[in-house]
Amino acid sequence: MSDHFVIGVDSSTTSCKAIAWDRHGQPLAEGRAAFQLSSPQLGWYEQDAEQWWEGLVHALRDLGAQLDLSRAAAICLTHQRETFTLVDRDGRPIRKAITWMDERSRPQLVDIERSLGKEAFHRITGKPLSIAVSVTKMLWLKQHEPEVLRRAHKVMEVHSFLVHRLTRQFRTTPASADPTGLLDIQSGTWSRDMLNLVGLREDQLCELVPVGQEIGRVSAEAAAATGLPQGLPVIAALGDGQAAGLGANITTADRAYLNLGTCIIGGFFSPAYVYDLAFRTMSAPLPGAYFLEHALKGGVFTINWFVEKFAHDLRKLNLPLVAEEILEAAAAKLPPGSIGLMLVPYWNNVMNPYWDPAATGIVIGWTGTHGREHFYRAILEGIAFEQRLAGDAVMKATGVQLREYITMGGGSKSALWCQIMADVTRVPVVRAETAEATCLGAGILAAAAVGWYPNIQAAAAAMTRTGQRFEPRSDVAAAYDKLYSEVYIHLFPALQPFVDRLTELTLQQQ
Repeated sequence: MSDHFVIGVDSSTTSCKAIAWDRHGQPLAEGRAAFQLSSPQLGWYEQDAEQWWEGLVHALRDLGAQLDLSRAAAICLTHQRETFTLVDRDGRPIRKAITWMDERSRPQLVDIERSLGKEAFHRITGKPLSIAVSVTKMLWLKQHEPEVLRRAHKVMEVHSFLVHRLTRQFRTTPASADPTGLLDIQSGTWSRDMLNLVGLREDQLCELVPVGQEIGRVSAEAAAATGLPQGLPVIAALGDGQAAGLGANITTADRAYLNLGTCIIGGFFSPAYVYDLAFRTMSAPLPGAYFLEHALKGGVFTINWFVEKFAHDLRKLNLPLVAEEILEAAAAKLPPGSIGLMLVPYWNNVMNPYWDPAATGIVIGWTGTHGREHFYRAILEGIAFEQRLAGDAVMKATGVQLREYITMGGGSKSALWCQIMADVTRVPVVRAETAEATCLGAGILAAAAVGWYPNIQAAAAAMTRTGQRFEPRSDVAAAYDKLYSEVYIHLFPALQPFVDRLTELTLQQQ
């Protein structure tokens, strides 16, 4: 029916969004709900998994207040990755969920390296050994809460938890399970080595269903709670980063997505399995394909930090422009290199390519001539240099020349940042037309599953659009080339040992 729609859901770290999409990829209505994140100890980040379900219920009820949910053809749920919970036979949590942000498992990295080895871990999971992978937290549970881990009926990521609440089926997908590190990424099956490492049985994990297939149908109980029609197909999904790539129509190796959000997430499509310290290899929505993903935790977060700490007075002014717009207008007048100020944006440690949980940000070149606009531009340039570091490494590993970045997220609204990104990387940057690429990725999977399109690729091509394009400017790019090759790439390796020692000495005085 032409008036039918599909529902794409994004259950993220602190909120749930449900968007109804038509067959052209246009949003018809949206429902939202927020939930809490707790930090019981320094570096610990947990959630009550029941809030994921409550958030989904509220978001769908909000959506249902705006349109008739009986017209829904299918629903598909993408989600925050690496976060997991332990449940009983009824699917009720037996402890708080441990989120992807949690840092308690640093000591377990040494244990894993000794017992399995970094290389074997990387080859099996596609991910360099780091606290980002859920298995490190599961090993922490094995060592500190062994009884809880033993009595868990299932260990579930966000996708499987919500699928169970909607369908009563203990099922998930290889692409949703992949970020936990429990999967042999090449075979798409649970890894015996990883299960032995953390002390889990395979029957404690969910049945694996391929992405894009029907994973179950909405139960009578779930229908009563959400307003969805009973029997509505639920389509097997994948994590939010991979869904955003699909929502940007990244299905060929010459295009990549770049999410300029709180964290900077980029992903390159690869039809073959490749792994390298420069990226994390993630399962893609297409069978047998992968996303080569890089991440920088200090993205828009770093900008927000700077405005809060050093430009909060601009927020108090009664001006039509917000603080970021004022700073951007001033920064746009500066030349490449911010008049000698350079920044390495490791405000929240670094993942690829150094995988250093103790890394910190670096700023060099301060003089009395510098002001807030110089620092602001240096942040944008530093993140762009990181993107080049990651992008060049992926292109070297795959042998594929990138044709364009499709950008999304809050940072993509900045014309200055998009232009700097194009100039620094020498790759055109194109804005995605939708600001909700993650939800759209889920909608694309649902649209293909119900037969609106012959396959996922066709659905992605038909339901996505791009907007403004930023081309590299040869003269500016040449200036950035020198800054990048002669200065930037040497900064962290050269200075971080001194920063580490500074931190150590400072902590000794406390």
